[in-house]
Amino acid sequence: MLKRQTMTEGLTDLLRKAILSGEIPEGTQLRQDAIAKQYDVSRIPVREALRQLEAEGLIVSHAHRSSIVASLSLSDIEEIFEIRSILEPHLLALSLPNLTAADYAAADAVLTEYDGALTAGDVGSWGELNWRFHGILCGAAGRPQTWAVVNGLQRKIDRYTRMQLHFTDGVVKAQTEHRTLLELCRSGQTADAAAYLAVHIREAGQALTDFLRQHAGKE
Repeated sequence: MLKRQTMTEGLTDLLRKAILSGEIPEGTQLRQDAIAKQYDVSRIPVREALRQLEAEGLIVSHAHRSSIVASLSLSDIEEIFEIRSILEPHLLALSLPNLTAADYAAADAVLTEYDGALTAGDVGSWGELNWRFHGILCGAAGRPQTWAVVNGLQRKIDRYTRMQLHFTDGVVKAQTEHRTLLELCRSGQTADAAAYLAVHIREAGQALTDFLRQHAGKE
């Protein structure tokens, strides 16, 4: 049982990363037999991995058809950022009084790593580091269910965010704003930090939807 569970988790992680990175584009059909052959596993872990990815909103399954990598409309993306701009500042306000020196050191370390990834043009790391930073600041809120909702929403838009960061200067803007946010948190300005995070999220969402509209217009 443990071996099958480990196999399923590993396969789920591989497929998730391929979808989030765009290696498997939206709209792609995922056939269980083809995946099983590609990864040299039985259909059981494939079926369980696809079920997990569907629960995360990354794929959509249809009766008697292959699973398909989900796509989001612009209104979907706008709504996700709107929800995040409400929930994350709330989590930050709850978390901030509980953040420790170790938490701030971890946040500093992520931003330093972010600088290195920016210099190296390591697009694949930008989204992960961005979300790790947000997770550190909101992680002491003591609201695991709320964070699970926010985390699930972020996974749905991660591949779109990476695209926007890669083709615009969004990554530089995000990094600058992250440092400002961190200083507001470190100085104990809870209300200002929460308000700043809300604006940070809304503007990131606006930049992404603007980019996707322009991108769609060129196709």
